[in-house]
Amino acid sequence: MKMDYIFYLLFVGIGVSLGYVLGDGLGVNIAYAGAGVGLCLGLGLALFSLSLKKRKVKRFCWGAIGFMAGLLSATLVNTLADPLLGFSPQVIFLWKILSVLFFSYVGTILALRVEADPEMFSAREQAEGLRPESLKILDTSVIIDGRIGDLCETGFLEGVFITPQFILQELQHIADSSDSMKRARGRRGLDVLHRLQQMPDIEVRIVETDFPKIREVDSKIVALGKEINAKVITNDLNLNKVAELQGVRVLNINQLCNALKPVVLPGEVMRVFVLKEGKEAGQGIAYLDDGTMIVVDDARKSIGKTIQITVTSVLQTPAGRMIFSRYREKEPSAISKATVPVGHSQSSHSLAGKP
Repeated sequence: MKMDYIFYLLFVGIGVSLGYVLGDGLGVNIAYAGAGVGLCLGLGLALFSLSLKKRKVKRFCWGAIGFMAGLLSATLVNTLADPLLGFSPQVIFLWKILSVLFFSYVGTILALRVEADPEMFSAREQAEGLRPESLKILDTSVIIDGRIGDLCETGFLEGVFITPQFILQELQHIADSSDSMKRARGRRGLDVLHRLQQMPDIEVRIVETDFPKIREVDSKIVALGKEINAKVITNDLNLNKVAELQGVRVLNINQLCNALKPVVLPGEVMRVFVLKEGKEAGQGIAYLDDGTMIVVDDARKSIGKTIQITVTSVLQTPAGRMIFSRYREKEPSAISKATVPVGHSQSSHSLAGKP
């Protein structure tokens, strides 16, 4: 709304100036009268535009504001250029016509653009003086997830985090849901934003920029990323693909976490706690400290116990990693007494080879 009021005041000033300039050629008193008429017309149209609720009529009024601003600009340019133009009257007349058409068109288009996106200038001002890569847009999924707070505390992420108003509205809608799970997720997202605001190296900036013609929130995020040349932080795989197709860089928290997980190779030996049974007959399910699921063949009888397994294969998917293994029932005594962590497969094999 701040941009709206600024342009309403600007429109009143344009009306006064245009009335004065047009009346100046007829005399001083006429110039002041023209300024008064312009003031009345400017105030009237500004108040009329404020009271409008129908978008089409409001756009028409904004177009009129831009058109009058263009006329004033053309009048000032022609007044300043008259002493400098040494051409024939026909050429000067053509120049004035073209300048009026040009400035009127530019003023109308600019006013309509501001009406559609009142924060277009403030969004660019926010980005001024900052490197493009320091601007990051937070997606709803990554805010609710919460790991973004831990990453920022470690110093891996810093800079300006852009949070559009439509993302806050979506979080508020989730937090007010009748479903208890959704309500908890929404409130956690709001708590994460508050936590980020308290960090000294992070600036959370709420922007009013919206794209009324775009209905989907994900599409609005991509459009905003292109508008201010910012990266998008998300956990949404579909948003990740759409943004990259449109040239917007994406930071995916899930991909980062997968990249940081320790490497597990087939043949490695490790000790795990079998938590529950698997889908297939005889299978047991275990988990690593980072949450990676391990499927253990022939381990159903060992549920609730810590056993030694051998990795047979590793499946990597966009959603995460899954390890397949088999239960090592017959182990040498040297191994059964040792705890073999992930990544020590060579020492495990060397121990297993001893008599």
